Amino acid sequence: MLFANYYQPDRVKNASFEEIDKHHTYNPTFTNRLLRSEFLKHGVELNNPDVNQGREIAFSILHDGQALDQISGKKYLIATENPYICPPNQNKTYLRQFDGVFTWNTNFADLPNVRHVFIPNQIRSNITPSFSERSIFSCIINANKAFPKGLENDLYRERLEVIRWYEKNAPQYFSLFGLGWGKPEPAFNASEKILRRLKRLATQIFGYKPFPSYAGEVVDKESIYRKTKFAYCYENVANLPDYISEKIFDCFFGGCVPVYWGSHTISKHIPRSCFIDRRNFKNTEEVHRHLLSINELEYLNYQNNIREFLLSPKAMEFDTTAYVATIMNQILKDLNNG
Repeated sequence: MLFANYYQPDRVKNASFEEIDKHHTYNPTFTNRLLRSEFLKHGVELNNPDVNQGREIAFSILHDGQALDQISGKKYLIATENPYICPPNQNKTYLRQFDGVFTWNTNFADLPNVRHVFIPNQIRSNITPSFSERSIFSCIINANKAFPKGLENDLYRERLEVIRWYEKNAPQYFSLFGLGWGKPEPAFNASEKILRRLKRLATQIFGYKPFPSYAGEVVDKESIYRKTKFAYCYENVANLPDYISEKIFDCFFGGCVPVYWGSHTISKHIPRSCFIDRRNFKNTEEVHRHLLSINELEYLNYQNNIREFLLSPKAMEFDTTAYVATIMNQILKDLNNG
């Protein structure tokens, strides 16, 4: 049996492979568990580094960019996190230090050690409720997070714009779900932090609601999407090539039609007939008017297109099995070649 280290921030005692991820509400460990079980079939046991103490290590895998000063031998990087959140994922000097890099980011396709993977999903197609069976007109499911002001292509602030537009103009047509919306939006400079603290006190003392549309946390996103006609599905950042996260697939699995804004390469991989492209509208008001105009037959066409896509080979390129196979096959090939 060979042993390999799997580095993932804050994970010890093989927490990376536990069924429930205590560090991330909406990030099931199915992908990590499948990667581990497939390696085991080939005589390689993948563990968090503390579990492998005292063992000879055949190679190391880092889940997103981390410090390398304590890591020797063959090493591989899985760079799926947004590079604005994990800057090493877009640092070419850093990427060149690995025997292999697995990423969606085609900006680094010129590096000889880079292999393309999509952010993985458990692709499936279920029977879902019809237009008339959905009681929520539109929603957002996200955590209350933000980038500091000034970041180009920031879509956190665009989500906030959607929320505030509906709360002011059409509150009966919108519900907000996710973590942290019972508190004011994040603050970064001194004056913002003072104002946020005052608003926070108001929520605790007077019952002030910083986001009146907030309908609560969600354990299972699909259960909400099955009740919702349209979901504003914005990535954290726009215009990153092939940065197509689980967000749009979460909508698809619930049969909910997404209003998508994110990767500029989306239509190369997912048919335009499966989603509403936010880039085609000037603002949220225009989007809302368009959503109101969609009738039951048009909605059914979207659902049929989504179902057809989920059953296609193109969708399977996003499946966890494809992700695991790409990573495992490359590493095993390297090991066999010495």
